[in-house]
Amino acid sequence: MTTSLSPDTTTTSAFDEALHRADLVAAELRATAAERDRANAAPTAEIELLRSHDLLQVGEPVELGGSGLNYAQTQQITRRIARGDTSIAHLLGYHYAQQRIAHLFGTPEQAEALSRRNAQEKLFWGGVQNPRGGSGLVLTRDEDGFRLNGRRTFASGAGVGDQLSVTATFGDALVFLSLPAGKEGFTPLGDWDNIGQRLTDSGGVEFVNTPISRDEILGDPDSPPTFTAFQQLVTPHWQLAFVNFYIGTAEGALDEALDWTRLNASAWETSGLEAATDDPYILELVGELRAEITAAVLLADRAGDALQHALDIGEALTDEQRAVAAVAIAEAKYVTTKVSLDAASRLFEIQGARATTTDYGFDRHWRNLRTHTVHDPVAYKAREVGDWTLNHRAPQFSLYS
Repeated sequence: MTTSLSPDTTTTSAFDEALHRADLVAAELRATAAERDRANAAPTAEIELLRSHDLLQVGEPVELGGSGLNYAQTQQITRRIARGDTSIAHLLGYHYAQQRIAHLFGTPEQAEALSRRNAQEKLFWGGVQNPRGGSGLVLTRDEDGFRLNGRRTFASGAGVGDQLSVTATFGDALVFLSLPAGKEGFTPLGDWDNIGQRLTDSGGVEFVNTPISRDEILGDPDSPPTFTAFQQLVTPHWQLAFVNFYIGTAEGALDEALDWTRLNASAWETSGLEAATDDPYILELVGELRAEITAAVLLADRAGDALQHALDIGEALTDEQRAVAAVAIAEAKYVTTKVSLDAASRLFEIQGARATTTDYGFDRHWRNLRTHTVHDPVAYKAREVGDWTLNHRAPQFSLYS
């Protein structure tokens, strides 16, 4: 069961310590972010950096070797990492979400066993979860076991994960799988060549006659998920990750722009000023962006509280309570998308033309945000909020809402 939103002193201390470790990692990532973005290599070293700072197992119980943090707290860690590198925050946010799938769809024994492994082995989770693209994945029976076949055009971290969270169809039902790395017949296609999120090990994957054992299917395949209100929290898990690495990127991008401006920017020639940092137009824009980012951060925290409250209710969760959490996250998703994209595109107005030099790589912030935000159009989130506000119609459950 997920830790309460009112943690004891021990948990609070563990959270503070985890945030501190995340800040150290973010600083290290920021120092090389532009260079690594250009190199476009597999994020193996970055995952090891997260592992070495004990950030992969923070959501598991203390008695198993984790830090006992709740889900909302883990996604605040994602936000901190995004200040240094959006791609790695993307991977970490997904990782935290994928670790919780067994607690929604698996048996209690499966959930405990995977939590124990997460804590003790510091597993990194990749995923083949995206519901769109290609022919999909189909699970079928094969004598005493099962076989998985099909292709997805998009996955993240699947080539570098120690464990994979996978969705597939089984007959007319959707099932969730938890697979160790190196499964026979599994191939990451290595075809991710997009303008942003270049270090997310994304792209297509293929399963060809991959053997699947009974215990690798979460729950009972003969009694597939009915998607109770509690199980429908699976999608808000992902959406909260998006909220946090969007706004974390905006926080980091603004801080990086301000540091550069203090050190390098020149006053405009007709301003009559000695320093760009005294320019009233720059000060106005900095204040505007800071206020908007701060407001979006508060909405992100509110969204995390709403989801955590729903998780703490557990199986008794009602459809109404699920809707309240989903709408709170949709509101935050809408605002963090708009604010982060605006901030990332206007930073050069603070820094000036010299900051567009390729070596600095400041354009990566916008490229990363633009690439990810169009995967899940935010207009649909605004529509969900509007329908709830005007008609009290809850967002219809899917793997996107």
